[in-house]
Amino acid sequence: MIEAIPPGLLLILGGLLLPVVPERHRKAVMVCVPLLGLGLLGLTPLGTELTYSLFDYELTLTRVDSLSRIFGVIFHLAAALCAVYAWHDKDLLQQVAAMTYAGAAIAATFAGDLITLFVFWEGTAITSVFLIWARRTERAYRSGMRYLVIQVASGVLLLSGAIVWYSSTGSLEITGWTRDGDHLRGMFAFDSLESAHPAALLVLLSFGIKAAFPLLHNWLQDAYPEATVTGTVWLSSFTTKLAIYALARCFAGTELLIPIGATMTAFPIFYAVIENDLRRVLAYSLNNQLGYMVVGVGIGTELALNGTAGHAFAHILYKGLLFMGMGAVIHRVGHCDGSDLGGLWRKMPLTTLFTTIGAMAISAFPLFSGFVTKSMILSAAAIEHHTVTFGVLLFASAGVFHHSGIKIPFFAFFAHEREYDREITEAPKNMLIAMGIAAFLCIFIGCVPAPLYALLPFDMEHLHWIPYDITHVVTMMQLLLFSALAFVFLQKFGLYPPELRSTNVDFDWVYRKGGKRAVVGLGRLADSVYAGARDRLYLEAGSVSRRIRSYHSPGGPLGEPWPIGSAAIAAAVILVIFLAMGWMG
Repeated sequence: MIEAIPPGLLLILGGLLLPVVPERHRKAVMVCVPLLGLGLLGLTPLGTELTYSLFDYELTLTRVDSLSRIFGVIFHLAAALCAVYAWHDKDLLQQVAAMTYAGAAIAATFAGDLITLFVFWEGTAITSVFLIWARRTERAYRSGMRYLVIQVASGVLLLSGAIVWYSSTGSLEITGWTRDGDHLRGMFAFDSLESAHPAALLVLLSFGIKAAFPLLHNWLQDAYPEATVTGTVWLSSFTTKLAIYALARCFAGTELLIPIGATMTAFPIFYAVIENDLRRVLAYSLNNQLGYMVVGVGIGTELALNGTAGHAFAHILYKGLLFMGMGAVIHRVGHCDGSDLGGLWRKMPLTTLFTTIGAMAISAFPLFSGFVTKSMILSAAAIEHHTVTFGVLLFASAGVFHHSGIKIPFFAFFAHEREYDREITEAPKNMLIAMGIAAFLCIFIGCVPAPLYALLPFDMEHLHWIPYDITHVVTMMQLLLFSALAFVFLQKFGLYPPELRSTNVDFDWVYRKGGKRAVVGLGRLADSVYAGARDRLYLEAGSVSRRIRSYHSPGGPLGEPWPIGSAAIAAAVILVIFLAMGWMG
């Protein structure tokens, strides 16, 4: 079936046709098209390929294998859930952008060559920015412009890498993993920077931007909180997880990714703790969770790659659920600043319940989805004797519970009893339905992980790994207990960082503050150089003008008439010179 209608193109076509669909049917189309694509994917056997010729190149539009299938399944499911969540929204711009964005991400997932991947990679950037601009504020416009520049730059790097790779190997195909003992290696995997192919470094930088590597990450915290209520949920589901898929496909077994991923899990914790905007807290938390997946890619064993794919699946659900909860708060209250929220559990009890379930899932509580996926990556790190990395991941797990498991529901719904300047009611029914489905899946996967494990790239029974091992459960419960005690202690004694009405500047200081100052400073320097050169030019021109006037003024060398004899001699000399020039020519 997929050979006739590739799922990604199905969503793109559905999105582009939305403007001609009657308004009363658009919402149903947005829900049904992803479900139809999911059904087609389910009917498609592994190994299916769809190729096409472009000039003299044989390209692969669609290739279905175990890795692309699991990402394809969750992307379709996420698109349907996001469409339900946005059912109340009548903004055609957002509807078209959201559908085509999801379609581009799905199409990129099934791409079998670098050029096809590039086309849809850039497609996700161009379509998703409208979910930010659709908020129609000055902040959203500026944030969207920064987001677009960074995302397009990622695509340019990918295209550059593809060109360099083709010139070196004569191939654009995205090949499968190769086996190196117990480890799997992607087509661009390398052991050291010195041994890396130049194309691999370009492509890694491209993927790293989209995956929000350290120092390349602030587009995420900058853009996601500025998007619309529904736009943020769409954004959280696709862009970064597409990058994780691409890393797993092309860079599995690259050990450099292990310290990069470990750093990603740890540093966002400190920013999330002091952040006031709860959607920015979730953006930092998203960065933290991506770090676990990057570590799994770097380890490169079957268990680690299963953990990466499974955790990406679970993460899309529980992170989307948390953004849905904060979106519902914004929809009813008008903002989600922790300093000005509290007491909403009485007015929005179902939103409180669903958000709390998402918080428990991201914190990896036993019987919730995060536990049965994150523990695979932790176990893979321990088995491969990455002791320091394992310790960092444990620390990061405690931090996640601290800022996402506790801080988000506590400050949004329980922290303070306060009066609002509007009547607060429960979220719209469509939002509750979407949150309810996501919450159910978070619990179902945690309690019955077998259906998810069946989608993973490698057979879990063959790996002899059991999530509810007594050691895993006890370790995680101890970690969560001590993290909770730390939060209570800090809060009770007034040591917890207060919620302040402010915007914390991270590495984005480079382009939001430092870069701006540098540009302004260079502009002033250029103005100063120009003004100095202009004044000097005017001064010299005035001096020359005065000298010419002095020569031609009465009493000057050229100001008085020459004697007849001198004038005749001068005319004769000039005539001789012209005659000589004519003769020589």
